Amino acid sequence: MLFKVEMDVNVPHGYDSDKFEQLKAAEKARFQELQRAGTWRHIWRVVGQYSNVSIFDVESNAALHDILMSLPLYPFMTISVVALCRHPSSLHDDDR
Repeated sequence: MLFKVEMDVNVPHGYDSDKFEQLKAAEKARFQELQRAGTWRHIWRVVGQYSNVSIFDVESNAALHDILMSLPLYPFMTISVVALCRHPSSLHDDDR
């Protein structure tokens, strides 16, 4: 199942900068793990914001939920999820 996921990161003012740097490093490692597995297919930065738009390929809603909750920056995120399906006019059979 494909999902478009928009993630906005909002770190509280005054949050410990060393802890935040550690969280960002852990987030990057988790993202790269999921990307290598083919689960986190695409990610784009939103210009001028601490946000991204991503495409996930997972077996279920519950699997996506578990993945999102496993992200180190999850406590600081506002997340929007949209389920996707193949468009009949697409030239690509694999939706990549």
